[in-house]
Amino acid sequence: MHPAPKFFNPYAEIEVTSNNLPHWQQPGATYFITFRLADSIPATRREEWAEQRAIWLANHPEPWSSETEREYHRLFSAQIDAWLDAGEGECLLKTPALREMLVNTLRHGDEDRYRLHAWIVMPNHIHVLVTLAEEAKLEIEVGAWKSISARRVNRLLGPSRSVWHEDYFDRLVRDRD
Repeated sequence: MHPAPKFFNPYAEIEVTSNNLPHWQQPGATYFITFRLADSIPATRREEWAEQRAIWLANHPEPWSSETEREYHRLFSAQIDAWLDAGEGECLLKTPALREMLVNTLRHGDEDRYRLHAWIVMPNHIHVLVTLAEEAKLEIEVGAWKSISARRVNRLLGPSRSVWHEDYFDRLVRDRD
């Protein structure tokens, strides 16, 4: 396992996977990941955002310039961040027992399949800074965190519910800065 972060290598091969968002992967790399609760952004806002994004993407085909990419993030990524920071939804993670359960889930594979560098649990989402083991896959680790913690939440709170939004945001960490 890597004792320190391993940054994006622009000369190495990149594996690109996709759900709703593209996910770039390199073996053993360090990632900043955000995943959120299923009810953290109301459906009407998500639908309006998706429509506006689809129109914008149709009018701005890739490859993008740096300026176009900044515009995209200003219009769409920043909006998601603002909605998450507004604390919409049930905010299950404001409950100490659920926060602790989620952190314990994250720590379970630490030093085995990945190295956790930092995390912060917000009321309706979580940010994680992690370096994966060479053989680990981002979608497998994030999927495990979400699946295990969702089962534990449902065990604690009763009737089965959709806990996590299906996708997650990740960024390969480019350098120390």
